[in-house]
Amino acid sequence: MVIAALSRLASRLARHALAYDARSSGAGASGGLYAFTDWAGRRGGADVVGLANFAELLASPPALTALGNSLLIAGAATVVQTVVGLALALALHSSLASRNLLRTLFFAPALLPPVVIGLLWQYILTPAGPFNDLLRGVGLGSLTQNWLGDSDLALGSVIAVIVWQNAGLTMVIYLAGLQNVPAELLETAQLDGASWWQRLRHVTMPLLVPATRIALSLTLISSLKLFDQVFVMTGGGPGHATETLSLIMYKEAFVSGRYGYGAAIALVLTMIVFAFALLQLRGLRRFEVEP
Repeated sequence: MVIAALSRLASRLARHALAYDARSSGAGASGGLYAFTDWAGRRGGADVVGLANFAELLASPPALTALGNSLLIAGAATVVQTVVGLALALALHSSLASRNLLRTLFFAPALLPPVVIGLLWQYILTPAGPFNDLLRGVGLGSLTQNWLGDSDLALGSVIAVIVWQNAGLTMVIYLAGLQNVPAELLETAQLDGASWWQRLRHVTMPLLVPATRIALSLTLISSLKLFDQVFVMTGGGPGHATETLSLIMYKEAFVSGRYGYGAAIALVLTMIVFAFALLQLRGLRRFEVEP
């Protein structure tokens, strides 16, 4: 069945994404060993320090702030991006004449490199940038803010940019899933008196669980290991307001030269990614149904 095949594809994609994350985060088989040392790169050897790096991580306020930010970004981006992507897919899964153009426009940001997106929105959200100019132009000048320079707004601004860039990808995943929802099931439910909401809740959504697994896996993993947009837009500031685990891993390893401590952060991040990805995959599996 198509739904079963889509479900198997979701599992394979998640496994490959998890394997890629383990390699790219530097906490693979060899890199993980450095997490238990004080390795400083070419400046010297590596002495085994046991769990000292992890103890320092748990006792470091900036690191704990970065952990909280990473979890908040992952949670908020995953929920909002999934809802927005699903809404776009439902709206454009129709006979609308301009549907293909709109699909292309919504998907286009996902094709751009994250660094380009970061630079673009860094300019747009500056105090004298186009976004504040737009607010002033429509009579909402009182709402203008220093979107990336205010510690209360910076993290939310970063999350909004992530959702803007990737909601189109989630839309495409759900559009593929909607193609496999049997039209006769929806017609039968409508003849039985089911409302649009009832058809969506009891017919469409259960059959979209495989697509949801794919969307959640990709969004969750990419959000937890977010680096590029934060690095370009805020550099982790103001203060530590937007720092993530990936960013402090970079700073500790490649700026401060503390590769052992950076490897410990990478290992913790990898374990978090694995744990959350596996939990959501197993959690959604029980909701799968066959058409």
